Amino acid sequence: MTYDFQFGYIVDTMPALLDGLLITIEVSVISIAISVVIGIVGAAIRLFEIPVLSQVVGGYVHFIRSTPLLPQIYFVFYGFSGLGLQLSTFWCGVLALSLWGGAYNIENVRGGFLAVSKGLREAAGSLAFRPIHYLWLVALPLGVRISLPTMLNTAVSVLKNSAYLQAIGLAELTFVAMDRVALDFRILEMFAAIGVLYLGIVLILSLFLRRLEGVLQRPFRTS
Repeated sequence: MTYDFQFGYIVDTMPALLDGLLITIEVSVISIAISVVIGIVGAAIRLFEIPVLSQVVGGYVHFIRSTPLLPQIYFVFYGFSGLGLQLSTFWCGVLALSLWGGAYNIENVRGGFLAVSKGLREAAGSLAFRPIHYLWLVALPLGVRISLPTMLNTAVSVLKNSAYLQAIGLAELTFVAMDRVALDFRILEMFAAIGVLYLGIVLILSLFLRRLEGVLQRPFRTS
């Protein structure tokens, strides 16, 4: 018995899949941007070993990196509403992905900060730079450039992990595909279609971030 793969079915369902893809892109872009901000702020707190805050950030990073993402999404979706914080499904998804990506970006950026030459920090001190000046003028430009490849990997992971948001009913790409499978039982068509769509947006995101990395590396090239 052979499976009757129907390309026409993919064409017919493509408008619904593209609507889901748009939600995936929106939630991913917002989450990636917030996770970068969390990463920079958290890494700065750990770099300067700010009392109490440094321990809180360290505990947050350890907790997020040591637990699966799906329970984290459920905790945000159900736990926050139980505490009286009413968020839409979309923003619950954004928050969960941002917290997950932020924990990884804290370590990514902190590694970049620590890779900055100790001599540069000493030179900044000899010039009477305050910690905020050292962070803004020295550590941030150099550290982010160094950590950009690992931040790229985290950004791609955030995009791919947006598929988990189907578990809380967000109508992103995977949710739409699973809904169509439940209605029409065209499993191979749907998973082939979303596989191609995910591959396309991941390649586009990777290309954009590689270009950004090339621009940031340009001033430091010797030839």
